[in-house]
Amino acid sequence: MNSPENIRMHRETRMLELTWKDAAPTVLPFRTVRQNCPCAVCVDEFTGRRILDPDTVPEDLDLAEASLAGNYALRVRWSDNHDSGLFTWVHLRRIGEALNAAAETRTADAAEQD
Repeated sequence: MNSPENIRMHRETRMLELTWKDAAPTVLPFRTVRQNCPCAVCVDEFTGRRILDPDTVPEDLDLAEASLAGNYALRVRWSDNHDSGLFTWVHLRRIGEALNAAAETRTADAAEQD
């Protein structure tokens, strides 16, 4: 997977924006990214079961610091002091695809109710 061409943290709206050469930009709420942290503190290493209760992630979560982890991931320290997750480009794109699919489903459901 290619690295994003540009990474922007929009702190005022709490959004992470990744611009890809081969796809539309991915725009993710900070909270959603944190809720999908793949680290061993948040996901059981052996079963893959999510340990982190997504509802415990604060609504006003902020991205305190971010840096590149090689050419494959983003290392993030969150305002809740969690910093053990590496968010690979593949993982971040999948989060974005899941958000887009959920939005399309909500749109289709709303159209059916009209």
